[in-house]
Amino acid sequence: MPVFKTRPTGLKIIIVGAGKVGATLVGQLSREGHAVTIVDKDAAKVNEITSTYDVMGCVGNGASYLTQIEAGVKDADLIIAVTESDELNLLCCTIAKQSSNCSSISRLRNPDYSRESQYLRDKLGLSMIINPDYEAAKVMARVLYLPTALEVRSFAHGQALITKIKIPEGNLLDKMTIADLGAKITNDILICGVEREGNVVIPGGSFELAAGDIITVVATSKEQMNFLKSIGFATNQAKDAMIIGGGRSSYYLADILLKKGISVKIIEQSMERCELLNELLPKATIIHGDGTNTELLLEEGIKSADAFIPLTGIDEQNSMLALHAKKISSAKLITKINRTGFIDIINSLDLGSVFYPMFITADMILAYVRAKTAAPGSNIETVYHLFDSRAEAITFKVTDESKVTGVPLKELKIKSNTLISYIGHNGEAIIPTGNDVISKGDTVMVVTMQTGFDDIGDILE
Repeated sequence: MPVFKTRPTGLKIIIVGAGKVGATLVGQLSREGHAVTIVDKDAAKVNEITSTYDVMGCVGNGASYLTQIEAGVKDADLIIAVTESDELNLLCCTIAKQSSNCSSISRLRNPDYSRESQYLRDKLGLSMIINPDYEAAKVMARVLYLPTALEVRSFAHGQALITKIKIPEGNLLDKMTIADLGAKITNDILICGVEREGNVVIPGGSFELAAGDIITVVATSKEQMNFLKSIGFATNQAKDAMIIGGGRSSYYLADILLKKGISVKIIEQSMERCELLNELLPKATIIHGDGTNTELLLEEGIKSADAFIPLTGIDEQNSMLALHAKKISSAKLITKINRTGFIDIINSLDLGSVFYPMFITADMILAYVRAKTAAPGSNIETVYHLFDSRAEAITFKVTDESKVTGVPLKELKIKSNTLISYIGHNGEAIIPTGNDVISKGDTVMVVTMQTGFDDIGDILE
């Protein structure tokens, strides 16, 4: 039986499934001081992960009682099942719950199970069910509601947005300092991160913006729209979308977009899948054909499409299709990438809004883990990784008085590269200044280039 390598505040975590999501979770959770054991039938994958990270490995069937005992389930705080099989994930969590007191998180991707997620959580005692395809579809859809943005995330139960945009040549923001932006345009937004030539900074008032900068803006939905309009960005949602590939991600995205009044056309090679999509999505236009055929794309209107989203499941195809669409149309591009080994190369290409579903899944699980380790009085609601995980946006619910409450922000000794970007107070959304205070009951978002914050007090030096 493995001996957990742990720190005083760390959890003992078993991850079943050594695929892309499992490996991403191992890396993040082990770096944060948790004692992690990875379980998979594939000995080569287990050996690769244990050679890369300071974690334990167990080769075997994660749904086997004996394998779980060998992996240390009796003493574990949490089991996370992220294999390719929904049924195996549910079985892993069920066996763990029957044989120990650990919490459990299961990845489920089948739409049938997604519709029953609350029932499964209640009956099987699961702490969390995550559908990565559906969660990625929600994030992609938000961009199509605001196509001039590269990325849009909501937080504080939808009260505010984190929006990522790129400053174009000749834009009003070019050569404007953060302080001037507040004086000349608005104080109701906060620029909490800037990426320039591969480097990321959390800017102060004297920081001068420049064309080509990728900036992350925090604001309420209304103020975000007002700000974008004031700097010349269009704020109307896409009218239609062309999706290449008819897999699960395409189904979830199409379903969301159709409910928002956005027309959807899906091009899919499999006739059997086309027939199923016709039944599931009667308001969508389903085309049977090869979405990589440039003549077919022209026939189906790629040049006039508002949005073009390749979701073939093959990163190389998605990238080439996005580059092709960029060359012949003005469509908003959304590119889904599954592998993380070529992030630098992907970033050097103009693929529009790029999303990694595994990072979206990992962020949700990480928020749960940090909330589980947080000190009383400070609950984590969300964790978003920004700028390829070089910065984090963490939302805390402040439930008790502490060293950070009741004190003007300008008097707090806040760690470097850390910014309080939002305070939700009694239903009011506040973009904070130095004179604002954090109070018991507030929701607070912190953006930081440090990692591992699981308590609001971690912002202090």
